[in-house]
Amino acid sequence: MPNTYSQIYIQIVFAVKGRQNLIPAKNREELHKYITGIVQNREQKMLSVFCMPDHTHILVGLKTSISISDLVRDVKAGSSKFITEKGWVKGKINWQEGFGAFSYSRSQIDTVIKYILNQEEHHKKTTFREEYIDLLTKFEIEYDERYLFEWIENQAAPTEL
Repeated sequence: MPNTYSQIYIQIVFAVKGRQNLIPAKNREELHKYITGIVQNREQKMLSVFCMPDHTHILVGLKTSISISDLVRDVKAGSSKFITEKGWVKGKINWQEGFGAFSYSRSQIDTVIKYILNQEEHHKKTTFREEYIDLLTKFEIEYDERYLFEWIENQAAPTEL
């Protein structure tokens, strides 16, 4: 769209269906590259991505040419197909319905990138549930516990072939 300018930074968070630990750490870098490719192919700017075994954080510079929902749909569909076709897990991986989207100012970007890249250390002290509810609270987003992600805590390592 000519003469349309924006600077929108969005952190997107979504989880594996059933909160199963299905994203193997040994395949994380390849998955990050694949997700980055999806975002870039949709002409958006990937700033940071990190996949934990049961959830994913993405920070994007969002242009007005796509809605957040459409971008998340494309990332979820493409990455689940990629993981399944690679045979990294038994059966098929699915993402849970829904996602969190949190906006940031330009001055916060470096802090958010460090936060996303430090997920492994962060989750040694904080569960995904605590993290997600903290984000919702921090951003003053009203929510109904019945419609949050399924919470399955203390799972074993990813099931690999």
